[in-house]
Amino acid sequence: MMDPKNAPPAPVFLYLHGFASSPASTKARAFATWAAGHGAPLEVLDLRVPSFEQLLLSAMQERVIAAIDAVGGPRARVALIGSSLGGLTACRVAAADPRVAAVFLMAPAFQIATRWEARIGSEAWRSWKETGFIEVDDYATKQRARVHWGFVDELARLDTELGPWPDVRVPVRIVHGTRDDVVDVELSREWSRGKPHVRLIEVDDGHELGASIPRLLTEADDFFRPFLGH
Repeated sequence: MMDPKNAPPAPVFLYLHGFASSPASTKARAFATWAAGHGAPLEVLDLRVPSFEQLLLSAMQERVIAAIDAVGGPRARVALIGSSLGGLTACRVAAADPRVAAVFLMAPAFQIATRWEARIGSEAWRSWKETGFIEVDDYATKQRARVHWGFVDELARLDTELGPWPDVRVPVRIVHGTRDDVVDVELSREWSRGKPHVRLIEVDDGHELGASIPRLLTEADDFFRPFLGH
């Protein structure tokens, strides 16, 4: 029998919100309620770092790693729940940090720089690069806000340096809407293909997955059962 003093610590759940979202998002609040119902520790991180205007994936990753350090240092054991850009962040952290035990993803924003260029067109892309900023809808403040060019420039560079598909080796559950017009479900299909530790659940919904929150929590119940102790 394992000595309780040597047993791995129970995981702490970290929720990572998406682009232009916040810790007050509908899904973040739903998962906070879900965790409380299971008596599980969950922290909803603010990933608008260093600010929304100066957003950087590297700063987001640093925020997640700092949170992992805070909950247990080298012996920390965490499960990441990530939505869209938060999902990509979760994957990048999980690929590099062995303290991540499992990852639950909602419409993970793979290859976001490439897709963003195709979405806004070459002229708007060139203007963003030349002026240094682009205006977007900030769903957290319900206002227009600027995001600097360095955000997508870094994303593109990381995809080149690390490869566009994060090498995550821990168990993964993905929920992705087949009507997602922001992150094509085909990206999740391609990333999960041939990976026995990754399970993709497709739902009839859009990018926000607003109509699928009950299904998200049901999938979380199933996926995280080994980590919840019941």
